[in-house]
Amino acid sequence: MEPFVQELFAERIGGAQFGKDDKIYKFEKIKRAKREAMSKNPGINLIDLGVGEPDEKAFGLVIEALREEADRHENRGYSDNGIDEFKTAAAGYLKKVFGVEDISPEREINHSIGSKPALAMVPAAFINPSDITLMTVPGYPVAGTHTQWYGGEVYNIPLKKENGFLPDLESIPAGIRKRAKVLVINYPNNPTGARASESFYKDVIEFSLKNKLVVVQDAAYAALTYNASPLSFLNVPGAKEVGIEIHSLSKSYNMTGWRMAFVAGNERIVKAFATVKDNYDSGQFKAIQWAAVRALEHPELTDRIKMKYERRLRELVRVLSGIGFTAQMPGGTFYLYVQSPRGLRNGTEFPTAEDFSQFLIREKLISTVPWDDVGHFLRFSATFEAPSIEAETLILKEIEKRFSDLQLMF
Repeated sequence: MEPFVQELFAERIGGAQFGKDDKIYKFEKIKRAKREAMSKNPGINLIDLGVGEPDEKAFGLVIEALREEADRHENRGYSDNGIDEFKTAAAGYLKKVFGVEDISPEREINHSIGSKPALAMVPAAFINPSDITLMTVPGYPVAGTHTQWYGGEVYNIPLKKENGFLPDLESIPAGIRKRAKVLVINYPNNPTGARASESFYKDVIEFSLKNKLVVVQDAAYAALTYNASPLSFLNVPGAKEVGIEIHSLSKSYNMTGWRMAFVAGNERIVKAFATVKDNYDSGQFKAIQWAAVRALEHPELTDRIKMKYERRLRELVRVLSGIGFTAQMPGGTFYLYVQSPRGLRNGTEFPTAEDFSQFLIREKLISTVPWDDVGHFLRFSATFEAPSIEAETLILKEIEKRFSDLQLMF
């Protein structure tokens, strides 16, 4: 007899079938394949090119700030919607790094315990049953998941290579536009590495005004831009009329586990977010916010991180191009997004990117992330662990060596 609890789970997480679904999601498949490959090959190091977080810890001055602030008696309590000093530092960061001049720390910025919770909370402020959130695929699904949990629907806009991995907003049917309330975009984009232009953001603003919907720009990788100055959605005239931008310290300051982010932009949207947030949490630990202030005051730290990733990405482009992939430098992020091979010359076929990804883990102990949402692609990350340039070089040579006997067909 099953426990009564099984019948009580909410439909949004599976209802009475919760926990019984035998479907294995791709990231769990990757984890299982990695464990098995390592157990069968104990003398060979697995090269993890799938990790989506920095390989280094936060900088010393940030860690030292945390130590100092954690010891202060006045930092022990709840911070609710954040300390004023963090908001001021966030405004200063937007101005110094992105040139965003007109932003009010008091009214147009609020902290978040990471960007993921911010994306999860926005639907609570806007989505009623039958409302629609416009999302891009491939992409980060959190806002869409919470939209559905509130009884709303998700309309996915494909990111195609031929469009520069930008969404074709005009392709959205009129009936969908009419019911849509939120448009979620993410640039520089995970996983494609595509960078948005000012003209694209202008189109987004025009589309939003025409269709009366809120724009949420996930800017987690905004400072990690190559061959161009970092661009904020908020730089573009009209952006604050229609939306917000979510910035994170995770990627740009090696602070993934610290859980610090902020939303900035339209005053009413920021206030709505703060209202929802106030009913979810009591704010990030003040000492972490103070350490984040120290980080934001030193954007040159991000420049050092960016130099490392750019160096690694350029080498990965060289290595993958030599193997047969069509690889080129991304506009931003620390990812390369390349078309997956359809097979090997020996007759082995890979119907999906996931098939090839699993093959690489099993046979070559190289881990990547497959994306089969729109075509078949692999995401290679430059965040592999290497404590020195010499170690990077050895890893890249090892990747070439492991691929050397594979004759890829595309």
